[in-house]
Amino acid sequence: MSNTAPIRRAQRPTRRAPEPRRTQGVGDFFGAISSYGVTKMTDNIHAGDMRKRISAMFMAIFVVLALVYLRVLVLQTWKAAEYRELSVEQRTRSQVIRAERGTIYDRDGAELAIPVPTRTVFADPREVTDPITTARALAMVLQLTPEAEIDLAARLQNKSSSFTYIVRQVDTAIAKAVLDLDLPGVATYREEGRVLTTEGMRPIIGRTDLDGVGIGGIELQYNDVLTGVDGKLEREVNSRNQSISSADSDYVPAVRGQNLVTSIHRTLQFQVDGILQQQVERILARSGTAIVMHTQTGEIYAMSNVRRNDDGTYSNNSGNIAAVEAHEPGSVAKVFSVAAAIEDGTVTPQSVFKVPGKQVFNDGTQWRQEIKDAYPHGLEEMTVRKILVDSSNLGTVQISKTLSLERNRQWLSAFGFGEKTSLQFPGETKGLLKLARNWQGTETVTFAYGYGYATTALQLVSAVNVVANDGVYIGPKLVTATVSEAGVSTPTAATPTRRVISSATASTMRGLMTDVVCYGTAQLAKLQGMSVAGKTGTGYIRQDNGTYLKDDGSRAYFASFVGFLPANKPQFTVLVSIDEPDPSSRDRFGGTAAAPVFSRIGQVIVNELDLRPEPGDTGCVGPRPAELGPSH
Repeated sequence: MSNTAPIRRAQRPTRRAPEPRRTQGVGDFFGAISSYGVTKMTDNIHAGDMRKRISAMFMAIFVVLALVYLRVLVLQTWKAAEYRELSVEQRTRSQVIRAERGTIYDRDGAELAIPVPTRTVFADPREVTDPITTARALAMVLQLTPEAEIDLAARLQNKSSSFTYIVRQVDTAIAKAVLDLDLPGVATYREEGRVLTTEGMRPIIGRTDLDGVGIGGIELQYNDVLTGVDGKLEREVNSRNQSISSADSDYVPAVRGQNLVTSIHRTLQFQVDGILQQQVERILARSGTAIVMHTQTGEIYAMSNVRRNDDGTYSNNSGNIAAVEAHEPGSVAKVFSVAAAIEDGTVTPQSVFKVPGKQVFNDGTQWRQEIKDAYPHGLEEMTVRKILVDSSNLGTVQISKTLSLERNRQWLSAFGFGEKTSLQFPGETKGLLKLARNWQGTETVTFAYGYGYATTALQLVSAVNVVANDGVYIGPKLVTATVSEAGVSTPTAATPTRRVISSATASTMRGLMTDVVCYGTAQLAKLQGMSVAGKTGTGYIRQDNGTYLKDDGSRAYFASFVGFLPANKPQFTVLVSIDEPDPSSRDRFGGTAAAPVFSRIGQVIVNELDLRPEPGDTGCVGPRPAELGPSH
């Protein structure tokens, strides 16, 4: 037996079928990374770090929630009202309801200025498809000038604008014609306009601008009274601009402006306008003014203004010349010089003065001047009565010298010169009246017959009215009452009054001024069957060169007459002034240019107001008294 171990046959491993080879996917890749990451994170986790992170997370959440809660608290409390208001504003539409402007009436309730409905045409340039064609079509309907059409076309091309006016406050028929064109982007809306029933009233009534604000005359002076209070309509709407039926609406009605009642008599005003314009045109004057004032109340029944336009035509719709222009009054001022001396007792109507035909003043000084009387004559004895009746300049100077300069100036101030009247008409001037110590050269004498100071027509008629009103000054008045929307009438404040001269002096002056009409310079002012008193004035107009002569050596005249009727118991005081009548005409004087207008106006007053003379008043009768001598 052999010691050699038996040799075993090597076992060959069982051969398995090969497994399919897999390609490593993205999931395996990220899985491997994740396993690695988790292994690394878990390898570094410590219990204390985890607690800190959780605490920080909860703290951050708490802060965020606290801020949200605080914001909610603010919105629900302090800011709640503001955001509610913004919310309401966002869904609320507000519409202004324009208040109607008050009407202006004459003394009898006839309308002078009234509100009227009009239409304003506008465009939204963003919606205008063809600006040039649209402007051309509108220009044809509205009769625009070529310049206005070009401007409109330019505005319609401005696409950054959402609104532009085309024309404001036109008649509804014109607005309809525009709408009939069916132009894209063009529309209209209602707007209130203002019209006068009598165009000649414009200098007194004034005007309003396109927004209904008074800019002249009574419309300006009483703008706050005539202007109403606008109303409003507020409503809530949804996103489609439709009213929310369940929401509250706020409606505040407009309050109409108050009405005004003036002292103007419309029919009388119309006739005075016609009479004055006819005379101004006839004598080729620059302008004319006429005022009819009630003697006892100061109420203005008519105030007419006529002026020549640049094209040579005449109209009575310019400014209120009676209040805004001042002139040297000329010989009408002799009424005040004579009345002052009679009141102070230095003269009587029978006082006699030796009056030269001409006289040199301030000889040997720079103020030297020769003054001529109203008509040529030698040294002549004249009574105060004759001096006034024949309008003697140098005679009136002698009468004024019976008083001191300061006293004469005080009398002129007492008659209302140098200050505005109580009317306080817009643009009214106070005229010119210097202090006596500032009078120089012949100013110390010429004031006696109306030179050296300037007055408005309103001041002058009010001053002469002192004589008519028994010596009492009363300020002029145009507005007598206001009437509320409910129809409640409230009289305006009474005009200021004051006694200027005594009743006796006023009576004496009325007699002297009656003689002026019957026998003196104002005989063309007579009325058939009724006494009339007054005084003429013919003044030279001071030129820009500081003299009363134009550069060509000619003169310009200012003719006037102020009187009252009936003379023995005055009811109306009337002023007529004619500025720059034809200097070559005989009708350039107060007695020929203004006095005849007074006569015609006086007859209208008699007819329209049923004015009757006092028993026994038959007007001027009998020849010129011997005391007055021959007429001139």
